[in-house]
Amino acid sequence: MEKTYIIGVGMSHFGRFLDRSLADITGEAVSEALADSGLTRNDIDAAYFANSTQGVVEGQHLVRGQLALRKLGFQNLSVTNVENACASGSSALNAAVAHVASGQGDVALAVGADKMNATDRNLSFAIFDGAWDVSDIDGQIARLASLGQGVQPPERPQEPGQRSVFMDVYAALARFHMATFGTTQSDIAHVAAKNHSHSALNPKAQYRNAMTVDEVLSAREISWPLTLPMCAPISDGAAAAIVVSGKKARQLGLARAVQVAASVQATGSDRAPEELDRHICRRAVDRAYELSGIAPEDVSVVEVHDATAFAELQQAELLRLCPMGEGGRLAASGATALGGRIPINVSGGLESRGHPIGATGLAQVYELVSQLRGEAGARQVVGARVALAENGGGFYGYEEAVAVITLLQR
Repeated sequence: MEKTYIIGVGMSHFGRFLDRSLADITGEAVSEALADSGLTRNDIDAAYFANSTQGVVEGQHLVRGQLALRKLGFQNLSVTNVENACASGSSALNAAVAHVASGQGDVALAVGADKMNATDRNLSFAIFDGAWDVSDIDGQIARLASLGQGVQPPERPQEPGQRSVFMDVYAALARFHMATFGTTQSDIAHVAAKNHSHSALNPKAQYRNAMTVDEVLSAREISWPLTLPMCAPISDGAAAAIVVSGKKARQLGLARAVQVAASVQATGSDRAPEELDRHICRRAVDRAYELSGIAPEDVSVVEVHDATAFAELQQAELLRLCPMGEGGRLAASGATALGGRIPINVSGGLESRGHPIGATGLAQVYELVSQLRGEAGARQVVGARVALAENGGGFYGYEEAVAVITLLQR
């Protein structure tokens, strides 16, 4: 298989943009990626377009990529639509890497874009209703409710406010982790405070307000133990990456090219909740380490799918960055903060950078490519050489329905 490189990346600002079209937001990211690569639209052999929400929000259920990219001037090329829930962006990158590595073409564009905000707020939350098994909702709720027995929230009235079903999913998984390993709400708050502080350094982040642990803990409760700053917002945005062959990278110059050391896409399996060694992300990352020859201790900087702060805590364990059950203590120690032993989500993560579903996986790649090039500005991880991204989507059983692990290196 041909070696593959990322030669250009781009990302729009993330936020709430009711007055902008999907094509407009997509164009911001794609134009930046093209300028970054030194290529033009005509150089692109194939495009993989990730989007998960426009069917629900706008009624555009089909041919989303063809429409968005045609409006940007892309014609006479292969366009494939990718929908893999919150892992759609990294799944598009996985497909673009496979396209180039298999010799089908020398240049492929992976782009993810979503406009989740709508004037009808109910539509924004309805997006998540189809990301788990709709034929067994009662059974899934019952299985989640059985987790974390013995861990009880403080007695206080539930505060009003909308939330996606996934906040309840993550809350149940957090309670299980608390019951199993002794993790505390304060441990989770340390993750959220760290990420909000990181996002203050990211000019493209949706939220740029630093927060303390106490401020996180005192915020409105969403689903115990999760408070509002621990949860990803509803977001609009786009991100893109251009993948090229080794031959094309050499033609363009390798000075800013970043090698894709591994791209592994996985689906889950039936397992008991305590069988964490069989977790989808553990199996996927182990395969990525095997394919790349990279070990966990080689990794310089990490972006994980922290739809809630608890998710980052658990992913640090599953990715073998610390022993199982130690994710909370790792975060509380400062090791995952900028300047720490293994910085995680220096972009601000989903919680504060934002989470436009189809764009998230490629926003992680945008951040990590910037880090490996030494171009991340105030949030630069000194000496970053190897980067790891974990992007998960949907829910089935006791874990994500799909996960993608990406390893990048200079």
